[in-house]
Amino acid sequence: MGDPHRVGVVGLGVISRAYLETLADHPAVTIAALADLDASRSAAAAATIPGAEALSVERLLERPDVQTVLNLTIPAVHAEISLATIDAGKNVYVEKPLAVTFPDGRLIVDRAAAAGVRVGCAPDTVLGTGTQTARAAIDGGLIGRPLSASAVMLTPGHERWHPHPDFYYVEGGGPLLDMGPYYISALIHLLGPVRAVVGAASRLRTERVIGSGPRIGQRIPVEVDTHVTGVLEHVNGALSTITTSFDGVATTAAPIEVRGETGTLAVPDPNHFDGEVRLFALGGTEWRVLEPRAGYAGGSRGIGLVDLVGATPQRPPRAGGDFALHVLETMTALLGSAVEGRRIELTTVAERPALVPLTPLEEWKAHHAYGH
Repeated sequence: MGDPHRVGVVGLGVISRAYLETLADHPAVTIAALADLDASRSAAAAATIPGAEALSVERLLERPDVQTVLNLTIPAVHAEISLATIDAGKNVYVEKPLAVTFPDGRLIVDRAAAAGVRVGCAPDTVLGTGTQTARAAIDGGLIGRPLSASAVMLTPGHERWHPHPDFYYVEGGGPLLDMGPYYISALIHLLGPVRAVVGAASRLRTERVIGSGPRIGQRIPVEVDTHVTGVLEHVNGALSTITTSFDGVATTAAPIEVRGETGTLAVPDPNHFDGEVRLFALGGTEWRVLEPRAGYAGGSRGIGLVDLVGATPQRPPRAGGDFALHVLETMTALLGSAVEGRRIELTTVAERPALVPLTPLEEWKAHHAYGH
């Protein structure tokens, strides 16, 4: 099976805990080094992982035994750290989004291709049984020809729970770039790539009040639109509508619905790996829950990186750079359309990744690589 793949982690904020929980004891990888601007964070994390060393970012990138860097920095520096990783001759797997601008995302993918290294990018939640079971149902003809879909993410705002929510409300933030990767990635898994978009956006207020933590009550400026909606034209002719908002209290809408000629699928929250997939068939009288039929069962953040490690020329990474770039262009084109008031055709095309066969928890946790 070979030696475990050696990984260095850059950025040890809140999301890093979920990744480390998956990767620290997975036989496919070894966490060799960790780095953060706050040296106490990297030291604390390294103390919990046998053999891991706390380093500066520069020293981590210089280590010849680190094969892939897991980039968990804030979105504003995703491109900087990813490009430095590529220039060091290493693969990179980055937390979503790939970058905050499409040109930066394109630069990451092109430079990696020139350097002969791999790029992967979250979300890998869409590789779980929720989205993958829905994908298998569509591919199996359970709703006939898919005609349309809707995706809805609505919340009153992350400042209500996040102690340092500033980055959500400055350039590179907002509900679409923050949460859109989950929903758009799921829609592309379900319906295929996007050909063109039309978008609209608004901003409810110019400042927000932090609702928790040491800065509770502090006001922060809002510099981006906080309600973004639009239409995605898929290459196969299906139309998806998407709404991402920090300006709503609640909704009864399913996170994602896909409607076909002979049925409708209700798809669970793509920010989670699992959840019920429900089918209402033409001529039926009620929703029916489908048993999981595809995806990594009990999945957790980090399986996309291991999937990247196990990729081959015959089975490219399911959370790869080309896919992430297409998602990023879809989002930035929606935002651009909202500003310009016109339909925008995309310049990238991404293949639908291979369906994930139903893989039990104990199997994906035990195997050195995903060979499916």
